[in-house]
Amino acid sequence: MSEENKDFADEVKETTNEFSEGAKETANEFSEGLNNMAGGENKKMLAGLLALFLGSFGVHKFILGYQKEGIILAVTTVVGIITACFLVGYLLLMATWVIGIIEGILYLTKSDEEFYNTYQVGRKPWF
Repeated sequence: MSEENKDFADEVKETTNEFSEGAKETANEFSEGLNNMAGGENKKMLAGLLALFLGSFGVHKFILGYQKEGIILAVTTVVGIITACFLVGYLLLMATWVIGIIEGILYLTKSDEEFYNTYQVGRKPWF
């Protein structure tokens, strides 16, 4: 029976690794597709508007190439939706919504050059 458990554990690890690699590849393809769709070097307007309207899902982070931060926002929002029957879910949703609004306003109020240097060249992921 111990051999069966070990085989099962190995199979789970392999499946998890395959899923992880697939998720990373998909996120990179998604980011590249959005970068191509955005066109040009400066993505200020697209990132700013997406931050205002879909900021809690982290879409604007993927536009700028910040996959880890985008996943953090998306997962926090989904957890907030799932736990909305408890008060904690509403707090999580409010937090991600506020982050999106603040970042959208910051993106749109910066000059093109300042935005490009801060978020695309300087790679500043938050605020």
